[in-house]
Amino acid sequence: MLTFISNIFFHIGRYYTLVIRSFNRPEKNHVFRKRIFEEIDRLGVSSIPIVLIISLFMGAVITIQAAFGFESPWIPLYAVGITTRDSVILEFAPTLVSLILAGKVGSNIASEIGTMRVSEQIDALEIMGVNSASHLILPKIIAAVFINPFLIVLSMFTGIIGGWLFGTLTNVVTPYEYIYGIQYDFRIYNVIYALIKTVVFAFIISSVPAYHGYFTKGGALEVGKSSTTAVVYSSLLILLFNFILTQLLLA
Repeated sequence: MLTFISNIFFHIGRYYTLVIRSFNRPEKNHVFRKRIFEEIDRLGVSSIPIVLIISLFMGAVITIQAAFGFESPWIPLYAVGITTRDSVILEFAPTLVSLILAGKVGSNIASEIGTMRVSEQIDALEIMGVNSASHLILPKIIAAVFINPFLIVLSMFTGIIGGWLFGTLTNVVTPYEYIYGIQYDFRIYNVIYALIKTVVFAFIISSVPAYHGYFTKGGALEVGKSSTTAVVYSSLLILLFNFILTQLLLA
């Protein structure tokens, strides 16, 4: 038990040190800017198709489940639109999509940096006097924190459109009632709350896998293990901070 606790503090301290090193000023600004745009394209733009597909069917399922759950004649039909809107904005788009991105993007980051570590490319950067943490990790963190809120907003719109499309196609709700419910008592703070969560999740998705990849030891097998561990810990931290932020921002 004591060893387990000391390991936790060891990893927290080493992660904190690595993140601080990552935020050092980069040596060449034009190379740094180029790397940020490359990471935005690789981590964010390439994830758009999977975000659209997940969000479309997520909105559809929420709408159909809400319609069948409201059996009482005292509950107006436009409550289906309200339920879909709030479920998608408050929870499903920021949290579920971030968990999906933790698997897709997180494993990519951990395997890339882990491969560079075991093939001694990171050692070569250090020998040349390059701050490898800043060169490799900071562009990924900035790119994820910048692009993920756009992905989540896209997910919100797609989820709500998916609810409208499949809700009307299956005749569980009329277009008028659904759109009225979407507009009813809309609170902009809910979107702000979701975007705050997204920024925190984006930092976790980019920094935690980078940490696991950066300290990989061994060969290809260990790179695979680092990728798996990175996805597991990223997902757990997303769930933990989802609870903490919800308590802080909505309680």
